[in-house]
Amino acid sequence: MKNQLKNLPLRSGVGIIVLNKKNRIFVAKRIDNPKNFWQMPQGGIDEGEDYLSAAYRELKEETSITKVELIKELDGFITYLLPDHLLGIIWKGKYKGQKQKWFIMKFTGEDKEINIHTKKPEFLEWKWIELETLTEVVVDFKLHVYKELKEKIRRFIN
Repeated sequence: MKNQLKNLPLRSGVGIIVLNKKNRIFVAKRIDNPKNFWQMPQGGIDEGEDYLSAAYRELKEETSITKVELIKELDGFITYLLPDHLLGIIWKGKYKGQKQKWFIMKFTGEDKEINIHTKKPEFLEWKWIELETLTEVVVDFKLHVYKELKEKIRRFIN
């Protein structure tokens, strides 16, 4: 059974690095994993949707954030695989992981406009963090993704 699950396809997705005016990064704590793990907004692509449209849609659906300026589409894709205990469970068991296109966006609104209590909430709480702490708050199976993103963000910010 486990070997069959490893043959599942990767889900196409997007991730959004939202920077505030102080270049702090938006992270939120997932409802389905209330331990102290945080992530940046991310999600799947709908059929016929391009990556950038998906990024704007996911950002709005998860955080109510609409006031952003696109700064950069990061080159290439970053992939992660689900750990064995989540295979066959997450995404109704259709995928073994995710292949993501990431975008850096600058938040131009006010914090009070951010609302994670959406129609289908995914997060319990949110906060702005310093770049240096990004890899300290993420769930272990996404750590390599966040390490790679941290370097790309650092190059952009500096």
